[in-house]
Parts: sequence; structure tokens; C-alpha cells
Amino acid sequence: MPVSRWIKMAFHRLINQFYSRWPQPIPARKRFEDVHIISHRGEHDNLSLIENTIPAFDRVRDEGVWGIELDIQWTLDHQPVVFHDTTGRRLFDSEAEIRLLSLSELQTDFPLIPSLEEVIDRYGGSLHLMIELKKETFPDSPRHIRQLKDLLSPLSPQRDYHLLSLNEPLFDRIDFLPSQTFIPIAELNFRHLSAVALRKHYGGITGHYLFLNNTLLQTHHRQGQQTGTGFIESENCLYREINRGVDWVFTNQAVKLQRIWEKKRVADGNFAEASLKN
Repeated sequence: MPVSRWIKMAFHRLINQFYSRWPQPIPARKRFEDVHIISHRGEHDNLSLIENTIPAFDRVRDEGVWGIELDIQWTLDHQPVVFHDTTGRRLFDSEAEIRLLSLSELQTDFPLIPSLEEVIDRYGGSLHLMIELKKETFPDSPRHIRQLKDLLSPLSPQRDYHLLSLNEPLFDRIDFLPSQTFIPIAELNFRHLSAVALRKHYGGITGHYLFLNNTLLQTHHRQGQQTGTGFIESENCLYREINRGVDWVFTNQAVKLQRIWEKKRVADGNFAEASLKN
């Protein structure tokens, strides 16, 4: 594992442990209704359930999760497939590069990797799709833009999907969507990307919950933009983000958090019904 990735994972674990032990007030029901849980690459442990695969996405759909985040790579024959890495090394112990395989070769060698078309056909309109574009693999080609436009044409931008990227300038290449469809992902550059998102009238901004402070969050809301935070894994952290008014919660624990959300909603409904009877 690269040192930089190990450091990031250690940082996330440390921060998550801190916030998981910090008690938070239970949000009001209205707050629960306003937040949407998004499964980061589907429900996965990369052992029995592999990220960015149909079984991983089916699991969260069946649990009533609102949306999924997914990554796309491009094959040798210019087909977008749903996969995070440029090679199969991490998940399939293979050095094969996605960009050097045709779609048919990819599906033969790695049958778990779905095409973007397959994911859209299966989940479009029922799960909100947060589709992440990557600078290193997104070709600067009108052909690829047309391909993306055709695949997304059955869906409504913003209602059914958004496009995300760590590399905000990628959005300039996509000329067939309103700017509100684009969501930049911030790392340590939250203030800079916040200003860009406001200036370019994007749909909002997302990033690690530690770096989206309340001032930035409220600024985007005043401009009619939405906000998302990622790496939420615990009940206390979920409550913190809901109380802050975050719109989207990105998580690797979507099924667990969805069940917490449902339990609170049902409990509030039963309490309200009992109050009316009394």
C-alpha cells in the first residue's frame, strides 16, 4: 500500500474514533427528512462484496439507501466502466490497465466490473447517481463527451444524478449539462473550491466533514447550493452532520446509517401518533 494512502487511512480512522465517541443531540425529524445518505462505491468489504459492483449497489438499493457514489474509467474502445483504480492490482491482484483493455476483454477478465451503461440501466431513476470523473483517465475528446451524453440522456440532471470530481476544471469540458449538475470534491482546498463553486454556480460542494465548517456550509445554502460531507461512519457523526444541515452524507457504512435513519423516523412517527391519540 502506498505510504500516502496509508497515512490518509490512519488519519480517517483517528478522526472517526474521536467523533464516534463525541455524544451528539438526536436531530429533529425534519432534519432527518432533509438529509440523503449516499453509499460510497456501494456496500463493500472487498472480500465478500467488492466495491463498485452490481452486488454492492444492489445491497444498498434493497436497504432503501437514497444514492450511490461511483467512479468511471475508460476502456481501450472508449467505453466507460465503473471502477475506481486505473489497474486491477488492489482488488484483483492484476497489473492489467483498464485503458488497455477493450470492454469485451475487460468483462472476460474481470466480470465483476460493470459498464456505466449497465449501472444506469439498472439503477437510473431509482438510486441517485453521484458519478465521479477522474482527471488522469477522463479523455479530452469530443467522442467521449458524446458517449457520456448519450448514456445519461434517459436521466434528468440534478434530479437523477450529479457529476463529481476532485479536478474541478474537468467540468469545463462537459458542455451538455447545466452547471448545477457539477459538484467539486474538496480536500484541503475547501475555501478555494467553495469560491469556485459559488462563482460558477455549481450545484454545491462536498468533501471531508472535518473541513466543511459551518460558515462555508451556510454560505452555500444561502446561495441555493447543496453540501455534502464524506467519511461518516458512526451514529454520533451522522447526528452531527444532520444537525449541521448537511444535505448529502457520503459513507462506507450506508446500510448501517440508513437503518439508524429509519429507526429514528419510525420512532418519531409513533411518538407523534401517540401524542395525537392522547
